[in-house]
Amino acid sequence: MVSATQIRLNRILREGKMLCIPMDHGISNGPIEGLEDPASTIYKCEGHGLTSVIINKGILKTLPKPTSVGILVHFSTSTSLSLTPNRKMLTGTVKEAVALGADGVSLHINIGGKEEPEMLEQLGKIAEQCHRWGMPLLAMMYPRGENIKDPHDPQIVGHVARMGAECGADIVKTLYTGDIDSFAKIVKSTPVPIVIAGGPKAKTDLDILQMTEDVMAAGAKGITYGRNIFAHKTPEKMVEALAEIIFSEVTAKEALKKIG
Repeated sequence: MVSATQIRLNRILREGKMLCIPMDHGISNGPIEGLEDPASTIYKCEGHGLTSVIINKGILKTLPKPTSVGILVHFSTSTSLSLTPNRKMLTGTVKEAVALGADGVSLHINIGGKEEPEMLEQLGKIAEQCHRWGMPLLAMMYPRGENIKDPHDPQIVGHVARMGAECGADIVKTLYTGDIDSFAKIVKSTPVPIVIAGGPKAKTDLDILQMTEDVMAAGAKGITYGRNIFAHKTPEKMVEALAEIIFSEVTAKEALKKIG
């Protein structure tokens, strides 16, 4: 018998894979380039291979019309103006996500700093609520804090990803280690699907496409790219190119033709 979580996962994934644009930056950084009008970016990219978006509840409430892509509502945040920008605080409940019509919940957890214990407690609390309501949980598990010397260290990334799964996340978002072999081991040792973060805007389109090809080869289930999509001059074409790699297994160089 199908579960509520499976039904909602089917709305944010396609063929078990994810092509997602996180657009939760408005609280942390304000209306940055490409997110002056999040709704228009969503509508521009739907129908081009996008499976889902991550947005804050205020943006979800003010969408002028429904979208055909899955929606994960983001419920943890901080601001760049804060004295403790790595300390993410809860901004909602799973019951609220259900009332808003969301298909999933997203949390941001930083590991390696003094704020880590509080955020792990939040992850456990929200995971329990998600299981109770049949709501998928995506955990952004980032090595970030005073105790992290290299956030791309495979041992650290593997530990952080495993923490997300063991705390109850249905999907773990984390950093790419930079090479296929080390990341493949992390995917194998994490019992839930892994998707990767895009990080800062890439220098070239081919760079971000090649990283996508590599992480899919390593066994990842998709990507969640923010600036590398919404700050692109033609975000819908970037989504099309990424979809070719993720769903049709074309090479990065072949997918680049979609952008022109």
